[in-house]
Amino acid sequence: MGRHHEKLLNHLEGIRKATKLTQQDLSECAGVSRKSINAIENGVYIPSAVLALKIARTLNCSVEDIFQLPD
Repeated sequence: MGRHHEKLLNHLEGIRKATKLTQQDLSECAGVSRKSINAIENGVYIPSAVLALKIARTLNCSVEDIFQLPD
Protein backbone atom coordinates (compact mmCIF):
# COMPACT_ATOMS: atom_id res chain seq x y z
CA MET A 1 0.00 0.00 0.00
CA GLY A 2 1.17 3.53 -0.69
CA ARG A 3 2.01 6.34 1.67
CA HIS A 4 -0.76 8.59 2.82
CA HIS A 5 -1.52 12.21 3.54
CA GLU A 6 -4.22 12.70 6.18
CA LYS A 7 -6.67 13.81 3.46
CA LEU A 8 -5.63 11.55 0.59
CA LEU A 9 -4.54 7.94 0.19
CA ASN A 10 -2.26 7.18 -2.73
CA HIS A 11 -0.85 4.14 -4.45
CA LEU A 12 1.37 6.04 -6.87
CA GLU A 13 4.66 4.38 -6.01
CA GLY A 14 3.33 0.85 -6.44
CA ILE A 15 1.56 1.61 -9.71
CA ARG A 16 4.59 3.49 -11.06
CA LYS A 17 6.92 0.62 -10.20
CA ALA A 18 4.52 -1.93 -11.74
CA THR A 19 4.79 -0.01 -15.03
CA LYS A 20 8.61 -0.03 -14.77
CA LEU A 21 8.84 3.77 -14.77
CA THR A 22 11.31 5.66 -12.62
CA GLN A 23 10.32 8.81 -10.78
CA GLN A 24 12.32 10.70 -13.40
CA ASP A 25 10.46 9.02 -16.27
CA LEU A 26 7.09 9.86 -14.74
CA SER A 27 8.12 13.42 -13.92
CA GLU A 28 9.17 14.06 -17.53
CA CYS A 29 5.88 12.71 -18.90
CA ALA A 30 3.85 14.73 -16.40
CA GLY A 31 5.89 17.91 -16.82
CA VAL A 32 7.00 18.25 -13.19
CA SER A 33 10.21 17.70 -11.26
CA ARG A 34 11.28 14.32 -9.93
CA LYS A 35 11.09 15.87 -6.46
CA SER A 36 7.38 16.57 -7.03
CA ILE A 37 6.73 12.91 -7.84
CA ASN A 38 8.70 11.89 -4.76
CA ALA A 39 6.70 14.31 -2.57
CA ILE A 40 3.41 12.93 -3.91
CA GLU A 41 4.52 9.34 -3.32
CA ASN A 42 5.51 10.19 0.25
CA GLY A 43 2.22 11.93 1.03
CA VAL A 44 3.87 15.32 1.48
CA TYR A 45 2.19 16.97 -1.52
CA ILE A 46 -1.32 16.60 -2.92
CA PRO A 47 -1.28 17.06 -6.70
CA SER A 48 -3.62 19.38 -8.55
CA ALA A 49 -6.43 17.83 -10.56
CA VAL A 50 -4.52 18.56 -13.77
CA LEU A 51 -1.36 16.88 -12.49
CA ALA A 52 -3.32 13.89 -11.15
CA LEU A 53 -4.91 13.44 -14.58
CA LYS A 54 -1.52 13.69 -16.34
CA ILE A 55 -0.06 11.09 -13.98
CA ALA A 56 -3.02 8.75 -14.48
CA ARG A 57 -2.82 9.11 -18.25
CA THR A 58 0.89 8.34 -18.22
CA LEU A 59 0.31 5.26 -16.05
CA ASN A 60 -2.69 4.19 -18.16
CA CYS A 61 -5.08 4.04 -15.22
CA SER A 62 -7.76 6.16 -13.60
CA VAL A 63 -7.12 8.87 -11.03
CA GLU A 64 -9.16 6.79 -8.60
CA ASP A 65 -6.75 3.86 -9.06
CA ILE A 66 -3.97 6.09 -7.73
CA PHE A 67 -5.67 8.48 -5.30
CA GLN A 68 -8.52 7.82 -2.87
CA LEU A 69 -10.23 9.67 -0.08
CA PRO A 70 -9.92 7.97 3.31
CA ASP A 71 -13.07 6.37 4.73
